[in-house]
Amino acid sequence: MPLRRDAGRNCELMFLLQSAPNTMPRRLLKRICPSPGSLESRWFLRLFGTRIADPRLWGLCRRGVTGAFGVGLVVCFIPLPVHLVVATLLAVTLRLNIPVIIGTVLLINPLTIVPAYYLAYRVGAALLNMPPAGFSFEMSWDWLQNGLGPMWKPFLVGCLVCGVVGGVLGYMGLELVWRWRVATKYRGRRETSNAY
Repeated sequence: MPLRRDAGRNCELMFLLQSAPNTMPRRLLKRICPSPGSLESRWFLRLFGTRIADPRLWGLCRRGVTGAFGVGLVVCFIPLPVHLVVATLLAVTLRLNIPVIIGTVLLINPLTIVPAYYLAYRVGAALLNMPPAGFSFEMSWDWLQNGLGPMWKPFLVGCLVCGVVGGVLGYMGLELVWRWRVATKYRGRRETSNAY
């Protein structure tokens, strides 16, 4: 699907308008994010064509950032080690902010994966009215065949529910915070201009 000529214009304008002094995260992101030209020239990104240079993937638009946060929370609960690949493909396909979705996916890391997936298992067991089973891990083929059997269904149901609920709540929460922050800044600017 070809990009509309003005598709990224609003996002670029919002990014430029919001790049006010004293906004360190924007300056930091602008400094560490690659330029569109350098992205198009990398051999491993040629698969995406000009789509990887879309300003919505790199700019700080409300829709791109809040959507990336919500989708990133959904991807966090995929119980396979493919988070970064899936998140990047979804960001490019849905035109969401890539740095935000990658940062959100990194919330699931070696320190947080056990509590997050245990929570997903407990939620799934509660939804399926199954008592939580005792868990003891053994590195053996017998354990993979027999020990994991009763746990897979509540675990997958819990991952699905936690991912969807977390994604929706994360999207709505960040959307509300973003709108509140913009309204507060607007009121402050308006009061300052009315004072003169």
